[in-house]
Amino acid sequence: MLPGVPDPEPLWKRRFRAPIVGFPIWSSHAPDRLVYTSSESGIYQLHAWDRATGERRQITTEPVGLISGEITPDGEWVVWHRDLTGDESGMWVAAPFAGGDAEPLLEGLPSGWDDGLAIGRKRTFAAVSDHEKFAVYGAEANGDVRMLASSPESIELGGSGALMAGTDQGALSADETLVCIEHSEHGDQIHPSLRILDARTGAVVADLRDEGLALCAFAWSPIPGDQRLAIGHERRGERAPAIWNIETGEVMDLPIPWDRFTEVADWWPDASAVLLFELLDGRHYLHRLDLSTNEVSPLPIEIGSLTGARVRPDGTVWYRLQRGEHPGVIFQTGRDEPVLTAPRPAPPGRPYIPWTYENPHGQRVQGWRVEPDGGARPWPTLMLIHGGPTAVDLDSWSPLVQAIVDMGFQVAMLNYRGSIGFGAAWRDALIGNIGWPEVEDLVAGHDDLLASGLADPARSAIAGWSWGGYLTLLTQGMHPGRFISGVAGVPVADYVSAYGDESPLLQAYDRALLGGEPKEVPQLMRERSPIEYVDRVTSPLLITAGENDSRCPLPQILNYVERLKARNHPHELYLFPTGHSSFDIEERIRQLGVVMDFLARTVPGVERLAGVAAREAGAAPEPAGSAASA
Repeated sequence: MLPGVPDPEPLWKRRFRAPIVGFPIWSSHAPDRLVYTSSESGIYQLHAWDRATGERRQITTEPVGLISGEITPDGEWVVWHRDLTGDESGMWVAAPFAGGDAEPLLEGLPSGWDDGLAIGRKRTFAAVSDHEKFAVYGAEANGDVRMLASSPESIELGGSGALMAGTDQGALSADETLVCIEHSEHGDQIHPSLRILDARTGAVVADLRDEGLALCAFAWSPIPGDQRLAIGHERRGERAPAIWNIETGEVMDLPIPWDRFTEVADWWPDASAVLLFELLDGRHYLHRLDLSTNEVSPLPIEIGSLTGARVRPDGTVWYRLQRGEHPGVIFQTGRDEPVLTAPRPAPPGRPYIPWTYENPHGQRVQGWRVEPDGGARPWPTLMLIHGGPTAVDLDSWSPLVQAIVDMGFQVAMLNYRGSIGFGAAWRDALIGNIGWPEVEDLVAGHDDLLASGLADPARSAIAGWSWGGYLTLLTQGMHPGRFISGVAGVPVADYVSAYGDESPLLQAYDRALLGGEPKEVPQLMRERSPIEYVDRVTSPLLITAGENDSRCPLPQILNYVERLKARNHPHELYLFPTGHSSFDIEERIRQLGVVMDFLARTVPGVERLAGVAAREAGAAPEPAGSAASA
């Protein structure tokens, strides 16, 4: 653009098209070779970065895109899980770091859903599930693939349950003799146990279980022969770190002087200290814990939330920080200059304002508000409900949130019961009790905004994706008329039908959450499935769905839509041709355009932004990949 000449592209689209750069993963034995995800090509793909030469280039051209990958310990190969449809099942492939075609990572490794990968110099392990079983497979270098363990209940490689630990740090010991798995052979995927296997034979070496509490693996000591594994437990009421010495069997709690959600993100290279990652009210903090003195020292980082943090071989700490005002940037602690940035910056967003209130049980609920520029209070308000449910709304970059605020909405987000980071009991409040606690918390949050004069009761809407879509539909049926409009993205709409088409890991999670399969808890399903309340919905609905979604499958969404059609209720359906979400930036822009158009037509007094095409409600259905109305 020429100086002084306005950019013709609308601000909301520029935020989406500004490239996102993920946290880099480096080779353990060639640390100047790194791999990271980026959206700079228009679809999220893997990119290679050679720090020695400064070269950065795109590695993958997957049609669906991808948001994670690996690099082999020698730095010679980039590895990823190839998913051709978006349903998240597929196969592991590898391509040379220096460039070249992809090939199967391990001949004989079955296709399926990815439940973890650990690549060593001598042997490699992968956890793969299908609708028959969960299994862990291993192969020696240049050897045949063999199955080490299998179960009808979930098995994941160690580290899968951690938010911040590296993808394979909790799976394979430094000398590659031990493999850690997180399993729920006891039938409770929400509270997994840990098991150590002999990497050569698959024999069980050690087991660790906390009845009714979750365990997860963070990272093995980086010293070969050191059999200490940093783990997470919940005996203090919230995730806390400990060191499990496999050789002695001792579990030593790490002495942190707080009771907040804390993980071990990494070890220092000489195993003298660990990097602690703390979550407090939607923002993150880093600390160094010296294992000889137990001294905990805060590390200087910017305010915001983190999506990656690790210790480099030279002892420096890299982290990726984001917040409402800007997307993720990779920094080194103690330095202001970024280590890695996107090719061009995103237009800034508005800050997230911390928000707390009490639910009807006197419990504190934490959340965020984002206010529009100007406009008289009370504002039109969108209650934006996060998915999961075991997730958390963070102080984070969201072009979607910023675009909705551009329209003149206040956006309110809340960490309802079921969210993580507020204690194990808060997360587990939904076990055998789905739907109602979350709806109760979000209605209480809306009431708080109304009482504070911040939200307009006549111009309040609700939206959410995945579990947030489920809660949107449930709320619209249980509290008809409270919200003038609703957007349910890739929702659970008919729980019984959804379960049959889900991926194996989601089915295991649902069994733990519900207390059995849906058919085994019929009363719970009658009470808590949105389709049971569909005939009470009074406000117009926009529903989006992925044709190949294995989390919130399309058929159960169509069941709900057919019920709306049967009574001529105003609704619109948008189908897109991949899975639970799209990694294609233009598709994300199309979807948000449909959402903003719907809100502009159904919520009075909000602005229709430039670049948002006006559609006529009630138009004839359109082909998949575009909006359909009824």
